[in-house]
Amino acid sequence: MQHCETLMLDMDGTILDLAFDTYVWKELVVGRYASHNGLEYQVARERLYAKYLSIQGDLEWYCLDHWSERLGFDVLALHHEVHDRIEYLPGAQAFLETVRATDVKVLLVTNSHPDTLKLKEETLGFSEYFDGIHSSHTYGHAKEDQEFWRLLQEAEGFDPETTVFVDDTVPVLRSATEYGIRMPVVVTLPDTTEPVRENGEFAGVEGVRELL
Repeated sequence: MQHCETLMLDMDGTILDLAFDTYVWKELVVGRYASHNGLEYQVARERLYAKYLSIQGDLEWYCLDHWSERLGFDVLALHHEVHDRIEYLPGAQAFLETVRATDVKVLLVTNSHPDTLKLKEETLGFSEYFDGIHSSHTYGHAKEDQEFWRLLQEAEGFDPETTVFVDDTVPVLRSATEYGIRMPVVVTLPDTTEPVRENGEFAGVEGVRELL
C-alpha cells in the first residue's frame, strides 16, 4: 500500500462475505428452479449449474435481468427475501474506515448487477467509504474484458502504476494485470463458509484487513 494512490476494491468476496451469494445462487435459486419446473432438487442443481457454466465470466452471467428471464422467476426478489444475510467480511469495515481517512482514492469496482449493488448498499451503507462506485453493467463489459478497464480509466483517470486492485476472482485479476495495473491482490478467503483457496499466481491475503 506504500506507493498506492488509487485503491480499487471488488465487492462480493473482497469487502462483503461471498457466503450470501453462495447461499442465494447455490441453494435458494436451485430450490426455486426445482419447484418452478417440478424437478427433483439434484436434477435442478445439475441443470442450473450447466446454465451457469455456459456463460461464466460474461456480463450476462452477472445480470439479474438475464437470469430472471431465463429461469422464469424474479431472482432479485429472492435476494431481497434473505438480505439480512448480507455481511462484511471479517475486518473489512474497519479496513474501509482506516483507508477512508487517508489520501488514497478508494473505488468500488464490481461486476455486480446494479439492483444487487443497490440492495447491498442499502443494507450496509458502505457508499460513504468510497470516492466512486462502478458496476461493470454501466460500461457494458465485465471486468474480465479489457474494454471495461479502458472505460473505467477514462472515467476515473487512475494511473495503473500506482493502483492496487483487490479481487477474489483470478480471471478478473489477470485482466487487470493485462491492462497494466501493477499491484493486483487476490483474496483467498472470500466466503467464510468455505476453506481458504489455493493461490500461487498473485500476492494474496485472506482478507483486506491484512493490507494494513
